[in-house]
Amino acid sequence: MEEKYKQEPATCIKVVLFGPESTGKTTLSRQLARHYNSVWVPEYAREYLQNKWNNERRTCEPEDLLPIAEGQMKLENKLAKKTNSILICDTDLLETKVYSEAYYSGSCDPLLKKYALQNTYDLYFLTYIDTPWEADDLRDKPEHREQMFEAFQNELIKSKKPYVLLKGDKKQRLETAVKYIDELLKK
Repeated sequence: MEEKYKQEPATCIKVVLFGPESTGKTTLSRQLARHYNSVWVPEYAREYLQNKWNNERRTCEPEDLLPIAEGQMKLENKLAKKTNSILICDTDLLETKVYSEAYYSGSCDPLLKKYALQNTYDLYFLTYIDTPWEADDLRDKPEHREQMFEAFQNELIKSKKPYVLLKGDKKQRLETAVKYIDELLKK
């Protein structure tokens, strides 16, 4: 059963947009996929939690995290087969781990934690909080952006994940990300 949280082997470079909510990850994921004429993996949690909100008027609970992780990996593994160049991931299980620990008193399901740390990516793009907050049904802590950013950055450091900090407007972020992805593609 654990296999559903595991990455399948892939021939592509994988990069992850990583950071607090409302920091431009989805916008940049789409831009990068377009720029490289490749594939991007949407954030499964958005679809899952929006459906839950629409049907039950309830937000994320600890028991939602493993189904979210399973859905994310199923989507990533499926889309990784559609490219041999670069896969742009709007999120990963490490992001879900950070949210679990931030929202649920430091706790994280052991399976989620195991695969969040075990699955590998070539590079993380940590999105800074210098973008305007955009409210929606699922975003709920605009006053905690700095604290959440620190949690994401600390996780990358603690887990020894390779990352680049992205700051600035959409154009600046895209240019920085393209520069680093181009370097990966040359290797």
